[in-house]
Amino acid sequence: MTDRFKRAAALGAATVALTSGALFGAVGTASAAPSHHPGRDHGRHCSIGRGYWTQTWIPGRYEHRHWRPGHVQRVWHPGHRDCRR
Repeated sequence: MTDRFKRAAALGAATVALTSGALFGAVGTASAAPSHHPGRDHGRHCSIGRGYWTQTWIPGRYEHRHWRPGHVQRVWHPGHRDCRR
């Protein structure tokens, strides 16, 4: 009985030590990071193009022994950044 108690106590202490070490290690790494990162487009004139929707025709097809008719589907085109010096 005493051996089981000692083994459980040692296992609990090891678990606490590993957990606290991982926690403080992550905090130390995060605090060591610089607070400001200059962007790659420093000194450039950038404009951000807006995204837009288009309607695209999806042709009909034969699928799972049934004919699926064609239909119109909306497709989103995301915006992009256009930079020049």
